[in-house]
Order: sequence, then C-alpha cells, then structure tokens
Amino acid sequence: MSDVRHVLVLPDRDAAQEAAEVLAERFRLEEEPRIVRDALAGEDDAEDAQWLVVLRDEQGLLDPELLDAFAGEWDGWREEP
Repeated sequence: MSDVRHVLVLPDRDAAQEAAEVLAERFRLEEEPRIVRDALAGEDDAEDAQWLVVLRDEQGLLDPELLDAFAGEWDGWREEP
C-alpha cells in the first residue's frame, strides 16, 4: 500500500467545497477529500488564498488526467507530486 495523494488547486473556498462534494460522488471515494486553505506567500487576505482539495489514493486507482480535467471544471488544476 502506498501513500499516494492528489492535490487539486482551486481559486476559492466555494469552488473547493463544491468540488470536494462532487469528487466524492463522481469517483466513489471511500474517504471524504480534505479542504485546506493555502495562503500565498506574504498575503494575509483570504482573497489571495488558493484552496486545496486533498484526496488519498492509496491503491492508485484515480487517473491523474481525469482529476486534472475535473479540477478544470472549477478553473483549477491538479498539482503534480
């Protein structure tokens, strides 16, 4: 078993929350994705933050290209490990 994680970077909190809900349903995830605020260097304003949706894929079943396309639906992207 590996500790594979995928990180989707999204532009705002609403997009991250909605994407996490849809992700769990669309990809039939056993575990809810985690939402994390990632402030840009030197910025304190929430408007200058990126929101990360982190999901574990211990068995390596999720296709990175599909996840990247999924993140694009919310103007985001999948971060390469």
